Amino acid sequence: MRVVADVSLLRTPGPPRAAAGRRGGVAGSLRRARRRGPFMAGGIVLAVLIALGAGALIVGSSKASLTSDPDAIAKITLPLGGGTIETVSVVTGPHSAAVPVTLRGGRVYPVKLLRAGEKLSLQVVVRRPGWISWLSGKTQRLDLQLTTPVASLRSHYLTVVGGAPLRLHFKAPVETFSVGTSPAQLTRQVLAHPQTVISIPRPGGASAGTIFVAATPRTWETSSHAMVNWFPAGGAATAVSDPAPGTQIKPGTAITMTFSRPVSKVLGSHLPPVSPATQGTWHQLSSHTIVFRPEGYGYGLGVTVNIALPSGVRLVGGQQTSDATGGSWTVPGGSPLRLQQMLAQLGYLPLNVDYKTPVASNEQAEETAAIKPPAASFSWRYPDTPSWLVGDWSPGAYGEVTTGAVMAFENNEGFNDDGVASPQVWRALINAVIHNQQYSFGYTVADVSEGSPESLDVWHDGHTVYTTPVNTGIPEAPTATGTFAVYEHVPVTTMSGHNPDGSYYSDPGIPWVSYFNGGDALHGFIRASYGFPQSLGCVEMPYANAAAVYPYTPIGTIVHVT
Repeated sequence: MRVVADVSLLRTPGPPRAAAGRRGGVAGSLRRARRRGPFMAGGIVLAVLIALGAGALIVGSSKASLTSDPDAIAKITLPLGGGTIETVSVVTGPHSAAVPVTLRGGRVYPVKLLRAGEKLSLQVVVRRPGWISWLSGKTQRLDLQLTTPVASLRSHYLTVVGGAPLRLHFKAPVETFSVGTSPAQLTRQVLAHPQTVISIPRPGGASAGTIFVAATPRTWETSSHAMVNWFPAGGAATAVSDPAPGTQIKPGTAITMTFSRPVSKVLGSHLPPVSPATQGTWHQLSSHTIVFRPEGYGYGLGVTVNIALPSGVRLVGGQQTSDATGGSWTVPGGSPLRLQQMLAQLGYLPLNVDYKTPVASNEQAEETAAIKPPAASFSWRYPDTPSWLVGDWSPGAYGEVTTGAVMAFENNEGFNDDGVASPQVWRALINAVIHNQQYSFGYTVADVSEGSPESLDVWHDGHTVYTTPVNTGIPEAPTATGTFAVYEHVPVTTMSGHNPDGSYYSDPGIPWVSYFNGGDALHGFIRASYGFPQSLGCVEMPYANAAAVYPYTPIGTIVHVT
């Protein structure tokens, strides 16, 4: 400014100078205005930016968050300045019921145990503080999809030296651990702190065997079990089976075998034979494990199942021979009560059977029912059933009435009619029930009275259909009294034996013969009269009468002598 003032003193006064001075003053003012303008604009922009930043900070801080948590299911973080959690919903699927949960310090925990590996959908509604709700909205909805963590073993096949414990290695730390010799005997423990390696004693100190293990990364989880097999250190191959050899199994029980070495090296291309011959297939579950799964009727009832392995393989709990090792398992036989239910259902007994819950019409259900009979009640089919027959009948007891019914079924199906329900008979009986193959002949009893006169009444399907006089055994060779089932039925035969005095007899052409007790039989025989003891133990009738009785007395018919 001093320089400008010095220059003005050298000029002469007058209008031109005055005009110039005025022009110089206006220009200076403009220059000063221009210099102030950018500073003012920058200040305004800065103020706006600060205001926007503050607004963004306010809006950002008004948001809640929902994230996964290393301890709980999830964690809820409330907005800066406060807020409230209005609702928390956790479901396992689009149509599933809500999972009960509780909040602790903003963390979501289940009230009940959840399965490891469960897919969860979380929805949380948070109410914002009132001072910011006008800007960001009153509520905020948060959504999160996650899967509960899973624990897995690094190996299911362990080699154990000497008396060392079993060391189980997990891929990640676990907080709970369960172990047992069967899935039904798992005992759950909550660990003091997460662990990746757990040592347990070998059950019974066995050199090889199988245990079942379950573990979870969280205390609020549960998991399915895994099978762990351990084997002794050494050169020989070892196998363990589930179920263990020597145990009782069902007709359809799968048998799993796990080897200390890969299956391909132990067995090659030859899978173990199973006896008795069973409909079913071997399946390879892993490099070390195979399983035999029965199909259809499975092993059958009342059988011993055998599986043979090569001689170079030791089966824990199995039997060792010179050229092979193997294991055996037993399948229980069918119950007499179930046998009676099925025979009555098919018409081989004069009884009705009423089930509280019907048995499903398939092989597996019927075999299960054979071992464990369903609840049912019996009632007599005919109102005038002989009292002695009612007295001889006992549900669940394998008496002569039941034996006769089994013999009738065996005869009808082409089996050896010995009255014993073999595995083959059970299988045929189950098949007959499934296909409702009713016995069409009906039910007959032959009631022999040694009164005076002696007689025989044929009772069939609720009615006495024939009566005839008969001759029974003399005192020296009496006819046995009691209840018997006909075991042989022939239209004509030769009867031979010894008389009471020791002499031998042989009578050819004896017609219409039904043997029921040793050499005692119903048959035709020519006598001068009938109605009193004359035979050597048989029940004799006139030829024509025997011919009329014979069709009613097939194998299995009950003969009652009193």
